[in-house]
Amino acid sequence: MDTLSYLGQGFDVALSPNNLVTALAGTTIGTIVGLLPGLGPINGVALLIPVAFALGLPPETALILLASVYLGCEYGGRISSILLNIPGEASAVMTTLDGHPLAKQGKGGIALSISAWSSFIGGLIATIGVTVFAPLLAKWAVSFGPAEYFMLMVFAIVCLAGMAGDKPIKTAVAVLIGLMLACVGIDANSGVYRFTFGSLGLADGIQFVVLVLGLFSVSEILMLLERTHQGQVAVKASGRMLFNLKEGAFVLATNLRSGVLGFIFGVLPGAGATLASAVSYMSEKRLAGDKGRFGDGDLRGLAAPETANSASACGSMIPMLTLGIPGSGTTAVMLGALTLYNITPGPLLFQHQPDIVWGLIASLFVANIILIVMNVPLIKVFTRILAVPSWTLVPAIAIITSIGVYAVHATTFDLFLMIAIGLFGYLLRKLDFPLSALLLGFILGHMMESNLRRALSISNGDLSILFSSPITIGLWVLVAAMVALPFWRRYRAKRCAALASA
Repeated sequence: MDTLSYLGQGFDVALSPNNLVTALAGTTIGTIVGLLPGLGPINGVALLIPVAFALGLPPETALILLASVYLGCEYGGRISSILLNIPGEASAVMTTLDGHPLAKQGKGGIALSISAWSSFIGGLIATIGVTVFAPLLAKWAVSFGPAEYFMLMVFAIVCLAGMAGDKPIKTAVAVLIGLMLACVGIDANSGVYRFTFGSLGLADGIQFVVLVLGLFSVSEILMLLERTHQGQVAVKASGRMLFNLKEGAFVLATNLRSGVLGFIFGVLPGAGATLASAVSYMSEKRLAGDKGRFGDGDLRGLAAPETANSASACGSMIPMLTLGIPGSGTTAVMLGALTLYNITPGPLLFQHQPDIVWGLIASLFVANIILIVMNVPLIKVFTRILAVPSWTLVPAIAIITSIGVYAVHATTFDLFLMIAIGLFGYLLRKLDFPLSALLLGFILGHMMESNLRRALSISNGDLSILFSSPITIGLWVLVAAMVALPFWRRYRAKRCAALASA
């Protein structure tokens, strides 16, 4: 009953006129920021922190603004992913796999409405989880140390085999390329330059924005130009704007499973929406088996990462509020906003300043409702992007992409690097290598290396730390099972074929 009374108190805060207008403004800004490739929720939240502080907003209103922008970015990121095949951030990579094929089939409106509904379901599941399980799950998240996180990344990479379909070798090569690119730059421990070829521009490594916009945006521009040159229509106008009850029922189980999975990954500090969307997508593909059309426009392949994205975004609030540990890059920025207001997150925050905590939790409910009410009527507007001719669309994508890359370090080196990566990505696409596997290898490579080094520094170089806890042992078992599963399925298929012929 205490939880319900606190939540009611939080709704009193979130539904006050000022905070309601703030949530509406935050979700609108977040949707626009998420729509623009290269910005993402971290930049959106970071840009608004000084604005909130300069306006003299009270802490609960400032947090509601930042949380609304965060959720709005997760909604907005799907638009360019589905319609243009350009993920604005890492967590939107998986959305492109089935979202863009749906758009090319003339189902852009259905894809956008399914993704909006999935994001709403994911946010709702996670917000309920935040309300009920916050203290318990925060204690559980603490049990994950560097060794556990390293094994979690290994498990995620092994799971990429689930995305391979009929090209496991090409997927493995793409992952290895991503892991190699993650090694570029100065070694944080030794200060040694790695794979920089004497270029100072590569000293800080390859920036995510440069890589993702090069791989997806520049290569997509080249693909658009190629299709236009061949006399084909680059994109199709959409027909029906909303999904029907049959399609909603088809993805409902996926929504529920991915919502819970995304929430759990959100609670784990540092795991984030990227890992949540990848694991949820691969899990659903495994469950679908041969009956699925994942990669060719399966609605479940769109619903899974979108549900997990929003669920992870809401779930990441738990370690931030209860432990002062950011659950994602965006909540790390929000943690900085708390320090500006002299607020110390932790278990005592729930007791000493319940208005702030429960007002924020209640605002997650409010923001999710605002987003689906606002986004669904705008689907027809968004799908008009598909009707834009290539001679207009290509320069627009090029300009937005260049601005997004140049804004990172304000150097022309990043622009040239993006173009080079784009040409390489175009070549990989022509050779049918999965770019999403490369990008996920790059993202997970950074996390794998940092967590492995921290684990080995704790154990003084003893590798037994990777087998020292029930969690790591359990993950090793899962890794072994995932490695053995393709061989077992091949053996079963041969055996069934032999029995059928006999």
